[in-house]
Amino acid sequence: METLSAAESLAALGHETRLAIFRALVQAGPEGLKAGAVGEALGLAPATLSFHLAHLSRVGLIRGRQESRFIFYSADYSAMGELIAFLTDNCCQGKACLPNAVCAENPDPRCNPEPACEGNSRD
Repeated sequence: METLSAAESLAALGHETRLAIFRALVQAGPEGLKAGAVGEALGLAPATLSFHLAHLSRVGLIRGRQESRFIFYSADYSAMGELIAFLTDNCCQGKACLPNAVCAENPDPRCNPEPACEGNSRD
């Protein structure tokens, strides 16, 4: 992942509303949620929701798909994994030290189920 791309993704997630939307879509799983359901769950007006969904889509963190007359949005887990890998690259002087929760979902061969360094655990 390029530094600029990571910065754009992090900037998008740096907004409280977009972070809430992204977290809701991550929790929803790969099937995603109808746009209206996201708006209802978070108490967002349709125009506000549309603006933030467009921003998250533009930076590649979510994807939309049309089914009938509804648009379903889902988190792009691949993009999320790339961002996490970018953030943890060269962590702990290059030793693999990602926490177990991340490693369980991450196919990255550098992922080690046991933390290799102190102070990086999420206990």
